[in-house]
Amino acid sequence: MEWMLMPYRRYADFSGRSRRKEYWMFVLLSFIVLAVCMALMFAGGMSADASGENAPGPLFWLGVVLMAIWGLGSIIPSIAVQVRRFHDQDKSGWLVLLGLIPYIGGLIVFIFMCLEGTRGSNRYGNDPKNPTNSDVFA
Repeated sequence: MEWMLMPYRRYADFSGRSRRKEYWMFVLLSFIVLAVCMALMFAGGMSADASGENAPGPLFWLGVVLMAIWGLGSIIPSIAVQVRRFHDQDKSGWLVLLGLIPYIGGLIVFIFMCLEGTRGSNRYGNDPKNPTNSDVFA
């Protein structure tokens, strides 16, 4: 759970580096929250109102509101953790904008998010896997 919430602790921190684990656990948390919201929306699906017309129930609207709040509250940490992942690979955080390219941009960013970061320090900070930069065999 610590890894899932770390991007919220570093809410708008676009500097430094983040491990793959931090990024993917944040993605998993987002997926779980959105799945719960979707389940609420489906549970409160269409029902007949007083006039006999089909209308979404209150659970549907609760799911919509919770999803909107989650989305608005998560947009900045989502971008920030992505920027830090690019920094971990010694790349500019501006590469996040690749995601705006239709069709292929999201795939390119996905591939970058799967790649391992550079070992040791780089221009964005110490290695998050080995913050002391100590080597056992040195």
